[in-house]
Amino acid sequence: MTGLLDLTGKNALVTGIANNRSIAWGIAQQLHQAGANLAITYLPDDRDRTKGKVEELTAPLNPAMLLPCNVQDDDQIAALYAQVQEKWEKLDILIHCLAFANKEDITGSFVDISRSGFQLALDVSSYSLIALCRGARPLMTAGGSVVTLTYIGGVKVIPNYNVMGIAKAALEMNVRYLAADLGPQNIRVNGISAGPIRTLASSAVGDILKMMHYAEKVAPLRRLVSQQEVGNVAAFLASDLASCVTGQIIYADCGYEVMGSGLVEAQKD
Repeated sequence: MTGLLDLTGKNALVTGIANNRSIAWGIAQQLHQAGANLAITYLPDDRDRTKGKVEELTAPLNPAMLLPCNVQDDDQIAALYAQVQEKWEKLDILIHCLAFANKEDITGSFVDISRSGFQLALDVSSYSLIALCRGARPLMTAGGSVVTLTYIGGVKVIPNYNVMGIAKAALEMNVRYLAADLGPQNIRVNGISAGPIRTLASSAVGDILKMMHYAEKVAPLRRLVSQQEVGNVAAFLASDLASCVTGQIIYADCGYEVMGSGLVEAQKD
């Protein structure tokens, strides 16, 4: 590994890889390129189809572990960290790229969101960061870095985002509270607010292509961010180069966030 950004010898747990469009996949590639050892999780299913897809995709990164984890199950989280501890003894980096909401709760009228749908979105998309940090803390004996993914919909109203906007707002406050709580152990917690990228999750957002086209026109750099660029930001935050950065939401969106016009206008084009 050459250059200043060197993660050689660092152990990184990466969650949220579903396919080659996942932002988590872009992050995993950049961590690997920087020299980190990888453990990768997948969401288990009855036929292990997800495991097979993630295993095939990530094989070039030679991950040390491929582990099942449903973050709604505390026993699975405990089993995940038990295996990480057995293999590595310590953990340096945690990448949290998890979000989910029922389709009916990100469409239609916001006031019609169901109680169960609200709870599900907050559990998977926000509380899971707390649960994973709680498990990681005893293993981050030499300090560590936690990086999560958020979106501008957590601070501004985005069409067809609805309950996920609430989940992202909660996630961003989790970043701040966790940073304050874990800072004395030299564990840093930050979030990346990525611009719109065509992923499995974003495809469920209505008019996502129109919104991406609008963001591309308005962003100061006049383009969209790539998975690899988000991965670069994550690798920086995971590295010692960001040793004084914690509790922050870093916008990786080609500058879109600074512009006065909002994505709501995309609906009028």
